[in-house]
Amino acid sequence: MLDPLYLHSDGHRTRLKWHRARRKVSDPEFTATRILEAMRLGASVEVDLVVHADQGCAILHDLRLDRSTTGSGLVGETSADELRRLHLRDNDGAPIGDRVMLLEDLCSLLGENPAHPDALLQLDFKENRSRLDRGTIESFAAAVGPVAGQMILSGGDAAAIAALAAATPSLRTGYDPTYPGVLNDLKSAGDFAEFTVEALRTAPAAAIIYLDYELILAADGHGVDMIGMIHADNRLVDAWTIREVRAETIAASRRLMTLRADQITTDDAEGLTGALA
Repeated sequence: MLDPLYLHSDGHRTRLKWHRARRKVSDPEFTATRILEAMRLGASVEVDLVVHADQGCAILHDLRLDRSTTGSGLVGETSADELRRLHLRDNDGAPIGDRVMLLEDLCSLLGENPAHPDALLQLDFKENRSRLDRGTIESFAAAVGPVAGQMILSGGDAAAIAALAAATPSLRTGYDPTYPGVLNDLKSAGDFAEFTVEALRTAPAAAIIYLDYELILAADGHGVDMIGMIHADNRLVDAWTIREVRAETIAASRRLMTLRADQITTDDAEGLTGALA
């Protein structure tokens, strides 16, 4: 089987991003094995960052520990040492051998295991600017600085991304303006176009704009090419997230490719490659 890195359509190449470091849908989230595999192959891979009690970041998606780890309570109230003792859970909730990683742990692994020159690790910051004090920003910069060339920092709070990036000058950034309920708020072609323009204005330094794929397709249904508008401003577009490979999501992925999405985020890069190769 081909490594699940890219899809091709009508002369355009769309990159596949391994969401939460999952190559296939059965993979648990955020395991070092999959992250290093992705980087070795030259894949695009995403991990999430949540601030912990010791002014650093854990590689986790949720603000609470209960769903995805053997811990409980808030990540923000848990120390670095406590987090490192916790195990991750698989998709059925069973503990696995892999432990929770902190950002500095992951960066050390990347420093020790050279990446393919095309590899890109997305750090998706899940919190807002209020969670960033000076110590957290300095801790982030110290960890990421030596491997920043392999990374892009993203998030939904442009101010938080700007603050972290300012301390790490070589780090590329992205922006996700999508928010819960956005599809209920955008009713017309003008609404979709205005939303796109405002996203570009809010994050002028963002190299990639991350958009819910359903938002892109809803705009397309109103005759608005969000991807084309973003390309016209010399940015790239990531369409997220194809969670399962089925008839509806295969059709959606084909349309995203026709619209020339630069990247599709998926929990099943392997399955999507098999369906669309």
